[in-house]
Amino acid sequence: MGLALAGVVLPVLPTTPFLLVAAWAFSRSSPRLDAWLRAHPRLGPPRAAWEDRRAIPRKAKAVTAVSLPAGWLLLWSGGPPAVVSVAAGVVMLAAGVWILSRPS
Repeated sequence: MGLALAGVVLPVLPTTPFLLVAAWAFSRSSPRLDAWLRAHPRLGPPRAAWEDRRAIPRKAKAVTAVSLPAGWLLLWSGGPPAVVSVAAGVVMLAAGVWILSRPS
């Protein structure tokens, strides 16, 4: 949950995957924590959208569309070996395509 909350303010850290893992773990470990997460004004609606329709909010998609290429450019500008840049680019591209292909 802490990583999901950090992802809300840090553009290079994804929020949704950590939120989904937290939701899954909370719902199995503590009904009280699960109820808190469902009722949370900022984190509850994306979780409900994912559970109901496997949807990702448009704003999250927009952040993804900007932050993945920016993150790759930042990596590339650091001068890593070409294989690292290519591998990271392929993974980021695949993640971005998958995220952008989800309903909003």
